[in-house]
Amino acid sequence: MAAEAVAAAEIHGALARLRRATGLPVAFGGLVEPGRPHIRISELSGTATPALRSLAVTRGAGLGGRAVALARPCAVPDYSRSRQISHEYDAPVAAEGIRAVVAVPVVVRRRVRAVLYGALRSARPLGDRTLDAAVTAARDVEQALVAGDEARELLAAARTGPAPAGPGAAREQVREAHAALRALAPRIPDPALRAELLAACALLTTPPRAGGVTLAPRELDVLSWVAAGATNATVAERLGIGPETVKSYLRSAMRKLGAHTRGEAVSAARGAGLLP
Repeated sequence: MAAEAVAAAEIHGALARLRRATGLPVAFGGLVEPGRPHIRISELSGTATPALRSLAVTRGAGLGGRAVALARPCAVPDYSRSRQISHEYDAPVAAEGIRAVVAVPVVVRRRVRAVLYGALRSARPLGDRTLDAAVTAARDVEQALVAGDEARELLAAARTGPAPAGPGAAREQVREAHAALRALAPRIPDPALRAELLAACALLTTPPRAGGVTLAPRELDVLSWVAAGATNATVAERLGIGPETVKSYLRSAMRKLGAHTRGEAVSAARGAGLLP
């Protein structure tokens, strides 16, 4: 699935969650098109007409364009009568019959990548609960886009091939990339990209011996970070689990590898082709 399609799917899911959390009857959104100064509305939830579909909203224009220009949430209690925004898009907004609207930018690495909208069909101020829910939905999309970006960057690095036999710094960099790839994989919603990430992990290791030791995915995740020099606390933070859970996975991996120390476990895993 292309990166844009994955992002659109994330937006669609966030819009559905926003409606459930707030009771808003309408939500819509879209991506900022690369190289162009506008948002393309592609995802609709709860709309009654196609009036908003494929609408190109220019940066600075209307409510969404204002949210892009300011890189912060914007809301109006009555779109058509608001003096806070320009009115290039009054016709499609009126055709859909929406009045009160909130627009929240999705900001990744200081760049607005998308905008989420929520709307009512009546004119009234949107409360803090609604605004907070819209911001939360946008943050969910931000995290998904960050994970996708990181995955593609790590994949590009991983495709250079297996760990070099040369300088220690280069080898350590490969080990850190391996650990980062494994930690990132569970956060990727797209199964094809997730599978590609895990395949890239395999490129960074030597082929495992037939009939050798097998570690559970989380045991290997933990050991990958240990091999990169991370403490248990750092491993817990990177994997989003508790320190005691890290210790449990590490003990299990050590037992399977016949190791008595962390260092022995890492050496045994490398010897078995499980780590770079």
